[in-house]
Amino acid sequence: MLDYSLSTLWHNLLAQLSFAPDQPLMFSSGLFWVLFLLFLPVYALVKSKRKQMLMFVTAFSLLCFYKSSGWHLLLMVATGVIDWMLARRIAASASVSVRRLFLILSITCSLGILLAFKYGNFILLNVDVIIGRNFQPLDIVLPVGISFYTFRTISYVVDVYKRKLQPTDSLLEYLFFISFFPCMIAGPIVRATELFPQIRANKPATRSMIYGGLWLILLGVLKKAVVADYVGQYVTIAFGNPVGYSGLELLMALLGYSVQLYCDFSGYSDMAIGIASVMGFRLPINFDFPYRSLNFTEFWRRWHITLSSWLRDYVYISLGGNRHGKARQYLNLMVTMLVGGLWHGAAWTFVIWGACHGLALCVHKACKPWLSRLPEAGWVRFVSWLVTFATITLLWALFRADSLHSALEIYKGVFTRFDIAYLPVFAHVRNTWCIVMVLAFALHFLPQDIWSQFRRRFIRSRWWVKLVALIMVVQLVLQFANADIQPLIYAQF
Repeated sequence: MLDYSLSTLWHNLLAQLSFAPDQPLMFSSGLFWVLFLLFLPVYALVKSKRKQMLMFVTAFSLLCFYKSSGWHLLLMVATGVIDWMLARRIAASASVSVRRLFLILSITCSLGILLAFKYGNFILLNVDVIIGRNFQPLDIVLPVGISFYTFRTISYVVDVYKRKLQPTDSLLEYLFFISFFPCMIAGPIVRATELFPQIRANKPATRSMIYGGLWLILLGVLKKAVVADYVGQYVTIAFGNPVGYSGLELLMALLGYSVQLYCDFSGYSDMAIGIASVMGFRLPINFDFPYRSLNFTEFWRRWHITLSSWLRDYVYISLGGNRHGKARQYLNLMVTMLVGGLWHGAAWTFVIWGACHGLALCVHKACKPWLSRLPEAGWVRFVSWLVTFATITLLWALFRADSLHSALEIYKGVFTRFDIAYLPVFAHVRNTWCIVMVLAFALHFLPQDIWSQFRRRFIRSRWWVKLVALIMVVQLVLQFANADIQPLIYAQF
């Protein structure tokens, strides 16, 4: 009987850990937290032994990747081995042409795989439109987080090429870097210059890091599993049939998507940073209250910070940045944001979204001398914020819509069928949704000092206070939870 029970338990465990393309291992799933709680005591035992720690964490990361992407993990490992070898050859060579050749080989390999998996159907579809054939999409399973680990590998090789980083002699250390499970699915896009020193120092997590990490985890769970998943229910319905909704309802859906996307992605980033902090690693901040921004330049300093800084350092500056005159600067901005748009998805809606953001950045740069002469009055700041936020919110339609036609239907509805008289009715019918939205915006605009004070008080609080906070978060998740775990929006990127 006992043997049968153990056999059944083992079979069920293997079934849970098997690859399921529609069930990636998300931080918002119970399975991940069960595995992480089993992971922690073993990690604590091997933490002080650097090599054993690297082996254990890398194995756990690969297990998480396999659960989410199946045998595509071999592709990630193979890419990592190739980039690791080429980076060492780049560092060892004194010839500029040879170093450049190895750099091109590495980037071609990484981008070639990304293009094949993420943009293969998009490219073939557009070629098919040109030549006029009936294209049938290829059955391609996109590895989870492929864009994120591809950008990590490219930044590593480029930094070695520019002599900003000495390549690691340890393949294990490099595999740890590209597969590190907290930032595997959706970033932050941590760079080797940020993670390698921490790996080599291998310092234990301090009390502040552990409880600060727990604070971020709880905050991230609230954002993702409560706010984003709940608000997203109405957003999905409205975007699914924009013709059937009034302009006010579509505007509410756009505002809802602004909240959903931010809470979904920043919540996941908070959990990733918090998990790494509990383990003794500091990951870079990824969001800094972006909807407070007064212009598009500030927005991209606050939104998806690790991506925007990556695009700045490896695309914009590599193209020349602002070193060759205004016209070239504007061209570089447009190219950079087009790359950013395509990075998010293989569709023309993302290309147009990136182009619109690039144009907005160019307009802000061009108007900056005039804007700097405006008085530092409250009404000026409010108008600046309102124009920026309204434009960003409207552009999210391109980001969320399934097609350009659907996005245009949303714009058409907002601008031709809007009637403020529907607001009381909407607020009555969807009162809980409206309350969640108001609370989300109110908390977003709390001063930074208050958020810092909350964090410090949580870290210093007694154990029972932390337990109560944990129970409250779990209760809220259960209260607002859907029947199924909602996937992370950015997991598709």
